[in-house]
Amino acid sequence: MSLIGSFKSRVLSRDLMVGTFLKTPHYVMIEVFAQSEFDFLCLDAEHAPFDRRAIDECMAVSRALDFPVLVRVGDTSHREILWALDCGAVGIVAPHVETVFQAEEIAKAARFGLGGRGYAGSTRWAGYATKKMQGLLAQSKDETVVIAQIEEPSAVEIAGEIASIDGIDGLFAGPADLSVGMGFENQDTNELKAALKKTGVAAQQHGKGYASFIGDANQAKSWTENYGVNMFFVGSEHNFIRNKANEIALQVKVNPEK
Repeated sequence: MSLIGSFKSRVLSRDLMVGTFLKTPHYVMIEVFAQSEFDFLCLDAEHAPFDRRAIDECMAVSRALDFPVLVRVGDTSHREILWALDCGAVGIVAPHVETVFQAEEIAKAARFGLGGRGYAGSTRWAGYATKKMQGLLAQSKDETVVIAQIEEPSAVEIAGEIASIDGIDGLFAGPADLSVGMGFENQDTNELKAALKKTGVAAQQHGKGYASFIGDANQAKSWTENYGVNMFFVGSEHNFIRNKANEIALQVKVNPEK
């Protein structure tokens, strides 16, 4: 099975996976990361300047190289979700999911059916009119991933209800927004740790994937052991480029023989 075709089953099987948020809206970044050991990328259309054309170009490369790429949509409107999926995203990450009703609407918007995702057989995702409706409906069911971000303290309290929704495939705990929402100025509090744990338990109990953001890959082992996270969004390409550039500069300027 293809990498894109097997991605949803890996999320639900809670396989250990690693990727990053992509901030640079250019398809070349997809080509580069597809050569890496990353399992996926997520275009950050919430916090980075991804317009529809940039998403479309990135997804053309994603599909051509069979490399799973999600989109964190700018908002959870049906239009934003439809655009991402029609362009070829393997799924979406929905920010700031605060109520069960909102989660249900997001799940509906990403699935074909009455009041849900609009059907078009002419899109990239659909193979440009080369596939029959029956096959595309099955493809959507087998492939499309919906991950709900838990970023408010109130959402943590209903994380189990959100995880139980058919069509929500995973939860994503946002440590920064959770900390800010709790009134803290750092991400090293007992309250945040309890929220991460509670959200992880909710995902596990309902057989859903559990994702989170970490700034340092060295945190991964403890976050899996303590909170049950299986899907890591580590930093961004900005961090990788800057850190490697600094490392190279120091090697040349400080220890040229090394």
